[in-house]
Amino acid sequence: AYAFVVLLVLLPIRFIGIEGMSEIKAGQLMICLSGPLLILPLLAGQAARWIAPATICGVGLLVAAAGLVWLSRVPAADGALVAPLVLIGIGIALPWGLMDGLAVSVVPKERAGMAVGIFNTTRVASEGVALAIVMAVLSGFTATQLGAQGLASPAEAVAAAQLLATGNISEPVQRLHLADASALVQAYETAFDRLLIVLATITMLTAIVVFLGLRRGSAPEQDIAPLPACQEG
Repeated sequence: AYAFVVLLVLLPIRFIGIEGMSEIKAGQLMICLSGPLLILPLLAGQAARWIAPATICGVGLLVAAAGLVWLSRVPAADGALVAPLVLIGIGIALPWGLMDGLAVSVVPKERAGMAVGIFNTTRVASEGVALAIVMAVLSGFTATQLGAQGLASPAEAVAAAQLLATGNISEPVQRLHLADASALVQAYETAFDRLLIVLATITMLTAIVVFLGLRRGSAPEQDIAPLPACQEG
């Protein structure tokens, strides 16, 4: 959730609303992020016959975390964004195809349907909670940055940050009586980069939990014992 799903919402808002990219260009960049999920989950499922699922999931989350850190350090230019977005997609694609099977494997076969229902309900609900948390954190970081740059009073900074988090940049420019939006864009980008570091940290901690939680007794798929669920990063 924190390594991938929230980016599906935040990045188009940033690309189109803040950076002023065209919808086509933003869509092409989003394909770089989500494209690996069309292929790699199938390959990860095949690799699980020889490699322990804990290793595949944990390594994938670490790769995604590295991509998030990389994304926080590149300029908001089309060409510079492609490689870190692809790396994030590759990292999250590795555990993506194994999660459902690992979740179902902890219950008897006659309860597999129940397990799938519980897993998917928890997964979707968690993604919604993660998005709400991340949007709030982004607004907070942006408000702090606006205040640090002396662009607004605390109350004005909070209101402007909430608008920027939704991709609305024209209204804060008018409210703060700025000549142009460059200062707001800079504040937002700095806040976004800090948010990416937070997401990378969460993803790395998740990778550690996966390694510790699944590693004991984890084996390639042909000898696999029932395993706990592998959570999304």
